[in-house]
Amino acid sequence: MASKTDLCSWPEPGVSVQSLSDSGAVAVPGKYVKPLSDRPVLIGGGGGGRGLRIPVVDLRGGRAAAAQAVSEACREWGFFQVVNHGVPAELVEAVRRAWRGFFRLPLEAKNGYANSPRTYEGFGSRLGVEKDAPLDWGDYYFLNLKPASPGEYWPALPDELRAVTEEYGAEVQRLCELLLGALSAGLGLEESFLREAFGGAEGVGTCMRVNLYPKCPQPELTLGLSPHSDPGGVTVLLADDHVDGLQVRRHGEWVPVRPIAGAFIVNIADQIQVISNAMYKSVEHRVIVNEKEERLSVAFFYNPGGDVSIGPAKEVISEKHVALYPTNTFNEYRKYVREKGPRGKSQVESLKF
Repeated sequence: MASKTDLCSWPEPGVSVQSLSDSGAVAVPGKYVKPLSDRPVLIGGGGGGRGLRIPVVDLRGGRAAAAQAVSEACREWGFFQVVNHGVPAELVEAVRRAWRGFFRLPLEAKNGYANSPRTYEGFGSRLGVEKDAPLDWGDYYFLNLKPASPGEYWPALPDELRAVTEEYGAEVQRLCELLLGALSAGLGLEESFLREAFGGAEGVGTCMRVNLYPKCPQPELTLGLSPHSDPGGVTVLLADDHVDGLQVRRHGEWVPVRPIAGAFIVNIADQIQVISNAMYKSVEHRVIVNEKEERLSVAFFYNPGGDVSIGPAKEVISEKHVALYPTNTFNEYRKYVREKGPRGKSQVESLKF
């Protein structure tokens, strides 16, 4: 385990991947080269999956139909795309535009918001504090929305960035609460069940990670984001509107996700798996990179409050379905990722009794 001292700084000086890409490098530096077994197979744009597609959930059909569709998608896949979600299209485009504007700022300006492992908030390019660990080909900006990051973590430019980000966060939080209601109903519980388990309307935490995956001279050697399951509750991804990259592991194969125009990509995370006692399962996913185009995505995370204790709900436990996991606070749980970076589903699986 990393100590508190270890979590105050990165083990090597941070290097912006965007700056490496912009330098015209013709080869991926060795620290970004993945072991042979982890490298992507780039066939016809990035993956296998035999034409499989994650489910699509249309929220226009009413609460009962949504609950059934969301529950089935999460039991079968853990991932789905959601359409007719109610988040205004003009707000979605404003968020994309604002964050593309930030990443186009000079490196000196972005480095003024450089993050550390201690808070993780701000501009960065790595996860985990283990020295000499292979790195991912991507930069990111991380912000807490509820409770909000202090003002010094918010970029001053573009001018509209904070306002549109906070408005977007409120809209997507509303969507997450609707989806949590559907997931609760799919377990045969009251719609408010999972939200209350996360700490209630005032106790939940929300945050956002904006990802930039720059052009890569050797995309077959690296990954934009290594395989992982998300540690929190529900993730809502605004994918790039012109470059694919997300892949979902299903039955040992990597299935490319082809985003639908106007849709969000949703996945359940580890805390839902724990509370549901694995009736719903979080799913491993990764991001591949592109030789010719950069890719920007916005991931919104709806999580339990940091001090909320999470364990299997007594309502889903029985003699036939004994509790599979111990109880931990979310802060205790997500410390693993802060220390070790993305490592498949090793954390949640290692917790099982």
